Amino acid sequence: MRLTTFRHLGQDRLGLVLGAEVIDLQQAQPQLSSDLRANLRSGVDLMAAARAAAASSAPRLPLAGLELSPLLPEPGKIICLGLNYFDHAKEGGRDKPEYPWFFMRTASSLLAPGAKALRPKVSSRFDYEAELAVVIGQRTKHASLDNALDAVFGYSCFNDMSVRDYQKKTPQWSIGKNFDRTGGFGPVLVTADELPAGASELRIQSRLNGQIMQDANTRDMIWGVAETIMLVTECMTLEPGDVIIMGTPAGVGQARTPPVWMKHGDTIEIEIDQIGVLSNLIEDEAA
Repeated sequence: MRLTTFRHLGQDRLGLVLGAEVIDLQQAQPQLSSDLRANLRSGVDLMAAARAAAASSAPRLPLAGLELSPLLPEPGKIICLGLNYFDHAKEGGRDKPEYPWFFMRTASSLLAPGAKALRPKVSSRFDYEAELAVVIGQRTKHASLDNALDAVFGYSCFNDMSVRDYQKKTPQWSIGKNFDRTGGFGPVLVTADELPAGASELRIQSRLNGQIMQDANTRDMIWGVAETIMLVTECMTLEPGDVIIMGTPAGVGQARTPPVWMKHGDTIEIEIDQIGVLSNLIEDEAA
């Protein structure tokens, strides 16, 4: 099953993606919420509802004509990993961390697919990061490696755009990771049953103005999805609608010689095999 969130008459709607078309799930199945997180938290059987909607005569909308929102416009917790690929740690001059470098994002930083990312007026050091997003589907505490993936509802693309000089102003990275309109999220969620376990063995790329900047595979993550969930739930309870952002591979702009920073008018794309392509334009924040 593939889902998306789109705007209609000024409101977010949850859509079932069928090829190049979308069904408004709440219109087809009125018992559902138009919000993915609300459905996950209430425990409704989204798979059954999606099958019923697909078999119905509900109107189909062209996906290409929709204004999309962040996949989860108001997630619960957004937990991010730094330095979760060996090559990215190396290009930053670091050895493999002994424990994941966790930090948090806020909902106000999220950016819709196709929308314009905002390069802040206080910095020109605006970088891209191709990442796998994990959407949690059930409440989980003290997961084991054997059952951690039971917590996963699905996967999506994420661009953890970073304001590098602000990231380095403090040992804690959050300030450089939470500027407005810097967390691209979407365009679709692919349910876990349609992908390899832990979304492993998937090619992940970023492309800046069509040029490949990052090109790796999710099998290269230091901590995979199951181990990450196990470690997170040693500390905190994961709730339906929480999101884990799994870190980026080598090739980021700050590690290049000379550095490559995103600028006004650029197009940045994140692609993960079997999931999709997340694309955003860059625009300068008004002075």
